[in-house]
Amino acid sequence: MSYRIGSGFDSHRFAAGRKLMLGGVEIPHDQGLQGHSDADVLLHALTDALLGAAGLGDIGSHFPDSDGKWKNAPSILFVQDTMRMLAEKGCSIVNADLTILAQLPKLQPHRAQITSAIAKMLGVSESCVNLKATTTDGMGFIGRNEGIAAYVVVLLEMQ
Repeated sequence: MSYRIGSGFDSHRFAAGRKLMLGGVEIPHDQGLQGHSDADVLLHALTDALLGAAGLGDIGSHFPDSDGKWKNAPSILFVQDTMRMLAEKGCSIVNADLTILAQLPKLQPHRAQITSAIAKMLGVSESCVNLKATTTDGMGFIGRNEGIAAYVVVLLEMQ
C-alpha cells in the first residue's frame, strides 16, 4: 500500500441571479458564483485534489466547460464521477482538509452541513473531513467581495 497527496484550488466571481452552492449545500446569499456548472468552488477544488492525488489529471480534462453536458450541472456529479474513477484504481480516501476563502457570506453557521455533505460524497466519516473558512481581511478580490476561492488537500491510500 502507498499514500498519495493531492491539492486543488479554484476561484469564481460572484454573479447575480444564481444560487450559491458550497460543498453541495445551498448557502443563503444575494449572489451565486459564475461558472459553466453550478460553480461550486469548493467541490471543484476537491475534484482537482482527488484527481491529482490519483494521477488522473485535472477537472478540466474530465469535465470541460466546452461540453454542454456540464452546463449548470451540480458539481456533486464531478465528485461522484471522480470517486468512481478512484474506486477503479483501488484508491480510498484517508482524509480531506478544505479551506474556503470568502469575505461574505459568513460560513460558520453552515460548516456542519457542508462537512456532512462532503463526508457523504467521499464515503468517509465526518471526522475525516476538516472544513475551515477564512477571510482575506478586506484584501484582493475576495476582500472586495467579488468572489470566493477554495483550497483542498486530500490524502489517498492506494491499493
